[in-house]
Amino acid sequence: METQVQKVQKVLVHLSGGNAAAQCARFVQSITGHFGGQDETQVGCYLDNNRFILSQGAGQRVPLKRPAFCPFKHLSVTQAAAIPLDVQDRGVDVGVAVILQTTNQRVLLTRRAAGLRIFPGLWVPPGVCVCVCVCLVAAGLRELHEETGLEVEQNDVSPQILGLSCRYTHTHTHTHTLTLTLTLTHSHKCVCVCVSQVCLRPDPAEVSACLWVDRDLARSIVGGADGEEGGLQPPPPPVVRVTEVLPDGALRGSLLPGAVLCARAPAEGPDVERVSTGTKYALGLWLDSLEQRKDKGRR
Repeated sequence: METQVQKVQKVLVHLSGGNAAAQCARFVQSITGHFGGQDETQVGCYLDNNRFILSQGAGQRVPLKRPAFCPFKHLSVTQAAAIPLDVQDRGVDVGVAVILQTTNQRVLLTRRAAGLRIFPGLWVPPGVCVCVCVCLVAAGLRELHEETGLEVEQNDVSPQILGLSCRYTHTHTHTHTLTLTLTLTHSHKCVCVCVSQVCLRPDPAEVSACLWVDRDLARSIVGGADGEEGGLQPPPPPVVRVTEVLPDGALRGSLLPGAVLCARAPAEGPDVERVSTGTKYALGLWLDSLEQRKDKGRR
């Protein structure tokens, strides 16, 4: 008997303009371009009937950014037409990146396993594309557990959308994803880093190392924004302590040069190991949120 493989239906981005009904974004469409063409803007966003709606009015206002080298920013009509029709009809996926914050204000990054098709070896927060009938927070928490073994209950966290960023890859399969950066803290207190470290059980098929990033290191990483030039301020530490994940799932402490984490995306050649472009943006949003909370505490 033939077994039919059921295709997972993903939540797609829909764009609203004026009084017109929201329309599904095209795969080759620049999302930021729809809202004025700038690399960064503010949009309203909300989830409605398995559609992720972006608008200039309704919904929670958050920053939306694309990298300066975004391919859709420079895509010509001829280049767009050359993309296979089945890809053009695919739409823009919605992803969730989880910024898990600890009591001492550190966040978790993981290094993608070398065997993964997309972005192997890059440092990212846990994340996943969102499927229909699954809420954004639940999708992020489920992926956090599958990637790292950390189990956080949805009722115990206070989620906040920090911002949105666009990502495109054409390595083996064309994907165009709008990623939400969610920061998750417990309702009463943040996750304790000591408990989290003990509970780490990363999946070696997805994760090759884990790292708890503090504010100083995050500032250095953000200072190495891709597509920009100049020295890092502040400079990164000489070495950073990370937790390596061995093929059998065992964990081992290791030291990594700080400069590796702060490296910029190469203009050409292999992209071996660095913090991803979207993750640098996410860490910048996280640092901004900490400053905003500090300012509120002073008032």
